[in-house]
Amino acid sequence: MSGTKRCPDCGSSEIVDDAHYSQDQLVCADCGCIVREGLLTTTLSEENSLQAVRYVDSTGERDLTTCCMKRGIVRVQDLCRVLRLPNGFVDTAVSYYKQAVVNPLYRLMSIQKKEIIVACCVYITCRQHQWPITMATLCTLIYAKKELFASLFLDIVQVLKVDVPSLSLQNLIKSHCSSFKLFKDSYEVPPQYAEKLDAVSERTVQIVELAYETWLVTGRHPIPMITAAAYISWQSLQPSRRMSCTLSRFCKMSDIDMPPPSTIRLKELQETLIKLANYLPWLKILSLNRKNIVQHLGDLLKHRAYLLRRALAITEAELSKGTEAPSSTDLPNSTVVFLPPCVTNPRKRARSTPFPRGHMDITGDEDISDSEIEQYLRTPAEMKDFQLLQTSISSV
Repeated sequence: MSGTKRCPDCGSSEIVDDAHYSQDQLVCADCGCIVREGLLTTTLSEENSLQAVRYVDSTGERDLTTCCMKRGIVRVQDLCRVLRLPNGFVDTAVSYYKQAVVNPLYRLMSIQKKEIIVACCVYITCRQHQWPITMATLCTLIYAKKELFASLFLDIVQVLKVDVPSLSLQNLIKSHCSSFKLFKDSYEVPPQYAEKLDAVSERTVQIVELAYETWLVTGRHPIPMITAAAYISWQSLQPSRRMSCTLSRFCKMSDIDMPPPSTIRLKELQETLIKLANYLPWLKILSLNRKNIVQHLGDLLKHRAYLLRRALAITEAELSKGTEAPSSTDLPNSTVVFLPPCVTNPRKRARSTPFPRGHMDITGDEDISDSEIEQYLRTPAEMKDFQLLQTSISSV
């Protein structure tokens, strides 16, 4: 090579030709710096016009996928595989995860929150495709707290700016009931306990809708309520054979875990059905209890709209007369207006003493409330009387 060419880094004149794959390069033999990069063409139009294109400008690509993003994508795919989601769901969840990772707040999150972000992307995808899955299911799979999952889910929805539709109740009930072993065609299930999935799901939906109209699902998780409703529906289809079966045994035969609040939800549903049964003439004369009320579940569900209107009308009439509605604890078969659980059974709040140690806690720097501050404000007339009082006291 000519001695006029020198390396821009070290100034050496030892410049040699180096064939790198299909392009020639001028490289400094002393420091290895590339003095000039070879040119090539990539498309037919560029070749026809004899336009030279640098390699890095034509086919060179920069991989922006970090190791953290790759691990997250694999985690999304694994979670979708565990839930047996279709392939289209996986692609959508991965795209949501890539958008969430780009957000600057993602770098400041802990490993636990990043794991929840993976589940949130899967949960958003399932909700958009009306796939029946609950937040509690994902929290169980990733061992996360439901409160933390819910807060991060709302943040991710705002970051991604996506529309998340509400979960279909019918699909959720059918999906949960399909996991019950008693509702499957299995030779291990006794004939007197086996039942068709469609029949149980249809009646379970009606019971959950009745619970919604009577405020029993307000602020509650859906799975315990659906489990209790499925148990009552299963009993009502053949009450003579299944009345003696308890909820715990039902869950054990169905090969599912019994949620702890399901026993409380079962008791509330049975008490609600007993209240409504008082307005059917052919049931009012019977002695109903929590055990035999399932025998008349079909009549109660058939006339539930009339029964709810009747119960509300009688309660309003009693209140308009000035008489207090009877309490359900005083009369077991009485009917009262249906109220949210937080109103009927309020939690006891701890009462704190303002100054537990008496005058030892009073420093004089306490804040004065708006209701008390009016006692310390004086009108001009009161100020004049106060000055006269002070003058008379000082003269004595």
